[in-house]
Amino acid sequence: MTEHDSPTLVSADWVEEHLEDFQSDDPEYRLLEVNNPTVTADSEYTPYEEGHIPGAIFFDWDDDLSDETTRDILDKDAFEELNAEAGITEESTIVLYGGGRVPNWFALFAYWQYRYFGHDDVRIIDGGKPYWVENDYPLTADEQAFAAQEYEASGPYESIRAYKSDVEQAIDSGIPLVDVRSPEEFTGEVIAPEGLQETAQRGGHIPGAKSVPTTSVLDDDGTFKGPDELRELYEDVGITEDQSVITYCRVGERSSIEWYVLAELLGFDDVQNYDGSWTEWGNTIRAPIETGDAE
Repeated sequence: MTEHDSPTLVSADWVEEHLEDFQSDDPEYRLLEVNNPTVTADSEYTPYEEGHIPGAIFFDWDDDLSDETTRDILDKDAFEELNAEAGITEESTIVLYGGGRVPNWFALFAYWQYRYFGHDDVRIIDGGKPYWVENDYPLTADEQAFAAQEYEASGPYESIRAYKSDVEQAIDSGIPLVDVRSPEEFTGEVIAPEGLQETAQRGGHIPGAKSVPTTSVLDDDGTFKGPDELRELYEDVGITEDQSVITYCRVGERSSIEWYVLAELLGFDDVQNYDGSWTEWGNTIRAPIETGDAE
């Protein structure tokens, strides 16, 4: 595990030291396990009900953090209601983690969503649930419940979110686009990861995008690579911190991982996550695409 300067990334040891805080009804600290059971069903992920970090509440990405009618993230009112019912206030220190095919896959989407609605103190466990389980940190099957609180969100802060129009402008102006999907998705060989729904009509990538798969930002134990290695990954495809950057994937959750890397671990000033990503772009009539390897 590599040390990072960002206070938004915490170690499993740090979490273990704060377990009493996470189990207290005092809302100062809240621990959230975030996943999509449909996606994680065929992975080595330990389901929440079978074992989770003591004190953790469970949020389902589909049921709790998405609006299925609009195919969008929650609106501000729904986001406030979700947190209030979970015993969270806008002053809480929120620590997120998850598992699945990529550690913290959906937890980092939740992190991005909390930032979008202006939550000041939100953090992520380095390595997520796989690291916690693999290294024999404590688990419990006891579900946690807290007294309801009041939660008042700010924002939304659109500066960290890209829409289709922003991507079109990025193509015209040469703003870097980072495609975090697998190489096979990037080239158009497949439209979605194995076992997942093909939510787009076409395969390929957005013109000019650079391929930096999510797996390339992690060490073998699922924790983030060090700052120098991460910075080199992006420099190798011509992306440096003096540029604006847009990240995207199939839907917008995997790309939140690299939005986090660029914005929080490497300190890029202007990074946006394209929520909608290839599901929107690959289904849009006349939207330009490229197939094959990047130049």
